[in-house]
Amino acid sequence: MRAYERLLRYVTYPTASNEANTSCPSTPEQLEFGKALVEEMVAMGIADANIDGNGYVFGTIPAAKPDAKGPVIGFVAHMDVSADAPCQPVNPRIVEYRGGDIILSEGIVLSPSEFPVLAQYKGGGLVVSDGKTLLGCDDKAGIAAILTMAEYFLANPQVEHGAIKIGFTPDEEIGRGADLFDVERFGADFAYTVDGAAFGEVEYETFNASAATVTVTGRSMHPGASKNKMQNASLMAMELAAMLPAAERPEHTEGYEGFYHLTSMEGEAEKAVLRYILRDHDADKLRSREEFLRNAAHYLNSKYGGGAVTVEIKESYRNMSSVLKDKANWHLIENAYKAVEQVGGTPVSCPVRGGTDGARLSFMGLPCPNLGTGSHNHHSRMEFASVQAMDKVAESLVKIAEIYTDFEIEK
Repeated sequence: MRAYERLLRYVTYPTASNEANTSCPSTPEQLEFGKALVEEMVAMGIADANIDGNGYVFGTIPAAKPDAKGPVIGFVAHMDVSADAPCQPVNPRIVEYRGGDIILSEGIVLSPSEFPVLAQYKGGGLVVSDGKTLLGCDDKAGIAAILTMAEYFLANPQVEHGAIKIGFTPDEEIGRGADLFDVERFGADFAYTVDGAAFGEVEYETFNASAATVTVTGRSMHPGASKNKMQNASLMAMELAAMLPAAERPEHTEGYEGFYHLTSMEGEAEKAVLRYILRDHDADKLRSREEFLRNAAHYLNSKYGGGAVTVEIKESYRNMSSVLKDKANWHLIENAYKAVEQVGGTPVSCPVRGGTDGARLSFMGLPCPNLGTGSHNHHSRMEFASVQAMDKVAESLVKIAEIYTDFEIEK
């Protein structure tokens, strides 16, 4: 089975995670998808495939030869999809792309004028949704590539490779994918997440990330008798939002530029809550963003009275480059480059303007760069995957595993 065929099936599972639910997984649908993946893994010959009580799926492809001397390599992807866009029901289809606009549904158009990357896929097949929901490539395309690789090895036992570990996580989209990931149980020396965009991406730099919750407490009064008495929490919250640099929002930044991103807000006269994510590739600059937000709250407290505005900041993940650029781990990048080239691709490394489970796992003792999935426009109704690029991703995973068959790691 080809990777895109798996994707067509996987995206029909409604697996959006729910930040408001503290359980793991945060939605029962992720458990159902995980169980389906275990059934598929067992059917193809992964005897130890299993799902734990928190929704983590694990399995092993034993080494082709019992005396294999190479390290144990792992591949990781996540099962949930983002709830930032409508995410169900997903109605996928294949488009033979000849160029120009793709009509997803009446009035909904995927156009190269807005997404120039489409031009490079002219003449190939694209998996798209009907434009009423996202597609779910992030990260079901990664799961599809990993299991297509697994199926290849299991169907071709003569092909040499070392032991391969597979892991599928819940709740990555809400920052919890690595929370309960048992690195020791997983049993790999290092791994790759398959959670990027274009085929050929080999990513080892992510943002440093924090989440901030700003709570504003006002004083409600009858509007007819409120002069010099009312303190409208919603207006105070808007005042704080206006103090943050407008040019440092996601829609105005790229490359190594960080940002403040207001993800949600709610408010009345008595109370308002703003939720931000703060991002920067440079850890010191992230600290400065956190301090800027605290200073804005301090100013408003001096204006409206102490305690009117509180800021709670929680670390989300850190830039994995400090782990992966280490000499002992750089082979992960070099060998991924080789694998991409061996299947006819051109490796590309750019700073990830986001995070992956690998960003957390790298600091948990599992060095873990990120690879592309052959898809684009994640978290969007305009999301699509290339049939041919997904094939190349699966082939490159095979090559990575082959490279590590007898690979000796320099100490």
